[in-house]
Amino acid sequence: MSTGKVHALIPAAGQGARYGGAVLKQYLPIRGRAVLAHSIRAFQFHPMIASITVVIAGNDQLFQSAVGPLAAAVKTVTGGETRAQSVRNGLQFIADNYSGSDWALVHDAARPCLSSSRLEKFLEQGLESPDGAILAVPVGDTLKRADDSRRISNTVDRSGLWAAQTPQLFRVDALARAIDAAQELGRELTDEASAMESAGVKPLLVMGSAANIKITHPSDLAIAEALMARNEQSS
Repeated sequence: MSTGKVHALIPAAGQGARYGGAVLKQYLPIRGRAVLAHSIRAFQFHPMIASITVVIAGNDQLFQSAVGPLAAAVKTVTGGETRAQSVRNGLQFIADNYSGSDWALVHDAARPCLSSSRLEKFLEQGLESPDGAILAVPVGDTLKRADDSRRISNTVDRSGLWAAQTPQLFRVDALARAIDAAQELGRELTDEASAMESAGVKPLLVMGSAANIKITHPSDLAIAEALMARNEQSS
């Protein structure tokens, strides 16, 4: 297994524009805890996670109350205007306080259902990949491309297509350089892997799970709650 410590990095400075509502999606409650608290807890007791850094907005007034005692287990950093800038700020904090050759495990703040078994398998495979890795699932649905009037333009061949999830695992220094280079070129980065791809790197795809849901729409909360309840009953 590759050397270097693993540092969890959770960007939580986003405003949840797609979700809407008065409360940011990372602070919505699921089973008595904020979504973000569940995301933090996925890493809190894992023996390979050396630290947890959460990136929050400069005007965030909810973090402390939302995560409660978990606040003492994490470091917080102020984010930027975009996800990429927020992740970059978190990477800089990790590099300044730990080792630039360590690993950053970037995870969505609004993805609260990551299981310990899935995380374990991801680390086992991802740390063996020099180009890093991401959790992902093969696309199963038929994909349609729409035109400007929301009518079907054509059907997209889904063979070889995967839907990206998080965590995404890369060397701290390599990911920082890739983000800097992509931003200098004005490229839009939708996730950390897209920055590495822009640098010519081919990260490993590790099989994820449909249960590793991201809270994007209001209906996702009920789905996530049902998944958590099922996991509790089966454990």
